[in-house]
Amino acid sequence: MNDTTGLGDDVQLITLDVNGTSHEVISAPRRTLVDVLRHDLRLTGTHVGCEHGICGACTVLVDGLPVRACLMFAAQAEGARITTVESLADSGTGDLSDLQRAFTAHHGLQCGFCTPGFLMLAQGFLAERPEATKEEIREVVAANLCRCTGYQTIVEAIDACATARRSQRAMGAEEDSCN
Repeated sequence: MNDTTGLGDDVQLITLDVNGTSHEVISAPRRTLVDVLRHDLRLTGTHVGCEHGICGACTVLVDGLPVRACLMFAAQAEGARITTVESLADSGTGDLSDLQRAFTAHHGLQCGFCTPGFLMLAQGFLAERPEATKEEIREVVAANLCRCTGYQTIVEAIDACATARRSQRAMGAEEDSCN
């Protein structure tokens, strides 16, 4: 392959389903998912922190499950549904999701660097465990690092959102509200 973009000769065409949209990307096989999301697709909400899978700033959902995008090659995600933090807010109106509103209402963010990773971790966790207790939430959020909040407000925000979603389901309402 004749390559003028600096990728070298060892490139491949991959198709990624990101936030419900199909994207064709020419990438070296060893490029990480976080790099492709940020640099090729310009989805910069997914942050790069430690690049070792420890901090969780790069957490996205792959087929609904939280994954560290810095530890996954982009080519490994081909054929999977990738969901980034950009998908949480309404793309038409910009209205925040119930989870984002809960983080705001409960002061679950300070500097904001880790927030996208926590939001995606919580989104995936609550989809899998809608009846989660505060203790279970606390255990799950310990997987991500935050240097500002001390975690309590993050746990409170996720718990409030989970409680509101359960209440809304019990009432049969379609609109979720975590405030």
